[in-house]
Amino acid sequence: MIPQVFTQTIDLGDGRTITLETGKLAKQADGSVVVKMGDTMLLATVVSARTANPGIDFLPLTVDYREKFAAAGRYPGGFMKREARPSNEEILTMRLVDRVLRPLFPKDYHAETQVMIQLMSHDPEVMPDALAGLAASAAIQLSDIPFEAAISEVRVARVNGEFIVNPSYKQLAEADMDLMVGASKDFVAMVEGEMDEVSEEEMADAIKVAHEAIKAQCDAQVALAEAFGKKEIREYETEETNEELAQKIHDAAYQKCYDIAKKGTSKQERGLAFSEVKDEVMEMFTEEELEEFGDLVGKYFGKTHKAAVRDLTLNEGLRLDGRKTTDIRPIWCEVDYLPRTHGSSIFTRGETQALATVTLGTSRDANMLDSPTIQDEERFYLHYNFPPFSTGEARPLRGTSRREIGHGNLAQRALKGMIPDDCPYTVRVVSEVLESNGSSSMATVCSGTMALMDAGVQMKKPVSGIAMGLISDGERYAVLSDILGDEDHLGDMDFKVTGTADGITACQMDIKIKGLSYEILVKALKQARDGRLHILEKLTDTIDTPNKDVKAHAPKMVTVRIAGEYIGAMIGPGGKHIQELQKETETTIVINEDEATEEGIVEILGTNQEGIDKVLARIQAITFKPEKGSVYETKVVKILDFGAVVEYTEAPGNEVLLHISELAWERTNNVTDVVKMGDIIDVKYFGVDPKTRKEKVSRKALLPRPPRQDKKPKPQENKEA
Repeated sequence: MIPQVFTQTIDLGDGRTITLETGKLAKQADGSVVVKMGDTMLLATVVSARTANPGIDFLPLTVDYREKFAAAGRYPGGFMKREARPSNEEILTMRLVDRVLRPLFPKDYHAETQVMIQLMSHDPEVMPDALAGLAASAAIQLSDIPFEAAISEVRVARVNGEFIVNPSYKQLAEADMDLMVGASKDFVAMVEGEMDEVSEEEMADAIKVAHEAIKAQCDAQVALAEAFGKKEIREYETEETNEELAQKIHDAAYQKCYDIAKKGTSKQERGLAFSEVKDEVMEMFTEEELEEFGDLVGKYFGKTHKAAVRDLTLNEGLRLDGRKTTDIRPIWCEVDYLPRTHGSSIFTRGETQALATVTLGTSRDANMLDSPTIQDEERFYLHYNFPPFSTGEARPLRGTSRREIGHGNLAQRALKGMIPDDCPYTVRVVSEVLESNGSSSMATVCSGTMALMDAGVQMKKPVSGIAMGLISDGERYAVLSDILGDEDHLGDMDFKVTGTADGITACQMDIKIKGLSYEILVKALKQARDGRLHILEKLTDTIDTPNKDVKAHAPKMVTVRIAGEYIGAMIGPGGKHIQELQKETETTIVINEDEATEEGIVEILGTNQEGIDKVLARIQAITFKPEKGSVYETKVVKILDFGAVVEYTEAPGNEVLLHISELAWERTNNVTDVVKMGDIIDVKYFGVDPKTRKEKVSRKALLPRPPRQDKKPKPQENKEA
């Protein structure tokens, strides 16, 4: 039977359209949709269990986004010709979608839910990650899964002062602003992106443009669901509630929690004090009562704790550690802490600490990106590590987490715009979070800035970062600078902003409440700017400008361009010449070809300047090309019966035959009568002799020509004889 297909078209206003289609594929899923823009096609499905597993008090939501290599007509790289674990880019897209979807499921919905999005066809002019949020939400709208409202995500870029929704790769490369925004019709829920030092107002304008585009996409989802036949929302088992119990716990614990919060103690002291109050609450109930509703006791105590902390800030403008809303925690910094790294720094703000290292390398050390949509390399990249001891925990290590990938990507985007285009090195920054109580990713940005300057990377400008929070009861609100981990958990917004003294370079915002006004957003951005500049001053007090040179034990990099015809001579048969040269000079030599000019780009990396100089001399020798008519200094390196082999002193190893007939104007019987081994002589270069087809040089051409001697007249014949 031919399936009935339902479609809905979204007009982007510039001739481009996005099409939503359902009814053809994956009909056994609770909801499925195909999103098409150009030749890019995404299939999104959602399935949710009918019942929740016992003991689960959270939403076990999985968002999975995968790019199939077949979509781009390519094979997976490497030995295994099957897609394996997700790439960093796929994980980052999963996080973007998850952060918008998760808050819109009912708080008491705990059934296993899986959203799967896969790229089935890839158009090189269309970026699929900007369509993933739309696809996920459309699939949910077509299902009976409880969900608050349709959402979507769009990318906004600014090119030559104009905003473009869902730009192409080419347009994005020319943009000074790249924002991903997730929202419903009524409120913005997520913002993430990178910018070229833009103002707070410009960023707010970009969010508004994105939100207008999202509204149209939300309407299209609703229209598609109605045409398809909107399903009734399924019934599910709601959480057990007990208002009497909640009030009893609130009355017993609220004031105690409020008083503890007001003391402004450390994280560990607060945690211990709150635990003691919780123990007191638990002791109010018998063992039978705890067995019956012990989970509710813990849940209601958590709500009471949260209410007390939030009320303290709204009522008195005080925070858990005693600060006011705009205060920044105490900061201390240090550079050059690790003696053998190429650059290092420590950044400590309150109870958050990041140790950053910098390693300098060649293009061979670049981070290679190979996916169905991206084939590129990164010459600057940052890795972020978050070990369990940083929060005083002991837990299993299971590889790099998605959170570590996301935080590292944010810090990398914050800094990469300040790495100069002419930086000869591949630069790797690693941030080790040693202590964490809020905003470790922003501590990574700060420590990364100082470590880069300590390593001698000539950053355009230093970058600092701050995490902002928000507490609101609908009428009153407080914007918090430099939030703690608890404030992130208990608050209504987590807004990370990085930038220089002149503007924003990256941001990441998650809003947990509806209806956040643009006025509050702009206030938060401006308060963040004050905080950033305060932190930036601490960084520049520690190291104000990049070191002029790399450290003595760090490699120096010299880059030389050579004509393409000399690349083979440089490498040698089977790499013999370059390998011998690297061993002899204790350097690393990398040769890449510039496709535009067909030149060879030679990178020489070494800690010993003498070795680098030897490589440069060898390159000069290989690429040395004497000019016709020019005079060169040479050294006699070999004596032959028919001439002397001389070596150009400015190009050691580059030799030419000085024929015996070109030694002097006088007839020369023995070469050694004129020159000897080791003599330094000047010769004139005449190019290639057309007769011998060999290069010709002459010494005698530089000597004064002896005067001609008149020939003796022949004796006259005796005519008479």
